[in-house]
Amino acid sequence: MNHDIVIPFELAEQWDATQVLRWAFETYDREIALASGGGPEGIVLIDLAARARPDLRVFTLDTDFLFQETYDLLDRIEARYGMTIERVRPALTPEQQAREHGDSLWRSAPDRCCEIRKVEPLRQTLAGLRAWATAIRRDQTPARANAGKIEWDKQFGLVKINPLADWTSDQVWDHIRHNGLPYNPLHDQGYPSIGCTHCTRAVQPEENERAGRWAGLAKTECGLHIQQSHTSGEKCGGQGRS
Repeated sequence: MNHDIVIPFELAEQWDATQVLRWAFETYDREIALASGGGPEGIVLIDLAARARPDLRVFTLDTDFLFQETYDLLDRIEARYGMTIERVRPALTPEQQAREHGDSLWRSAPDRCCEIRKVEPLRQTLAGLRAWATAIRRDQTPARANAGKIEWDKQFGLVKINPLADWTSDQVWDHIRHNGLPYNPLHDQGYPSIGCTHCTRAVQPEENERAGRWAGLAKTECGLHIQQSHTSGEKCGGQGRS
């Protein structure tokens, strides 16, 4: 990690989401991008970020297995904010993956499927950046419980910005409804968390919001947001790789 920028890891915990985003944009300018999969948190993050910086860069990981409703939502977001969302796609097409790794890799080796279709494409995208912003919340999964609003992402070697880390699901939906933001209609059909078609199902009222992801497996994360031990206190860094 290069020691050229003082990163306010602890101070940022006192900031609201907009303050975190403004600091990130002022600090990293065009070398930061926002990642969104079209979930409700991602919609809120785009909305807040667009107010702070209308020309922000946004990308999504298009696994080729997303719901049609998700693709339609991305189009609606682009139209509302006048932006183009970069579609980051895997090196292998679904057909190539089946030939090389067998049919239904998401069943036989779901972690490997996520590595091919999400983690590696993300790694290549982040290689040209100094920071990235995500819409994860601490109360979504145990792996996200310790996420800092600003932290060093050891997995990908850059600064990670999580402006909504301390938000609740109710806060997210209140913002969506109050501002009339578009969202995936599958949320109204029992899908609180939406990923690939093969690995997402509706949930029952008593289930956790992510119970429909990789149902029947111990898996709860695709590998993009492994637990971080973010640096405490005022530390310097952010331009290079650790």
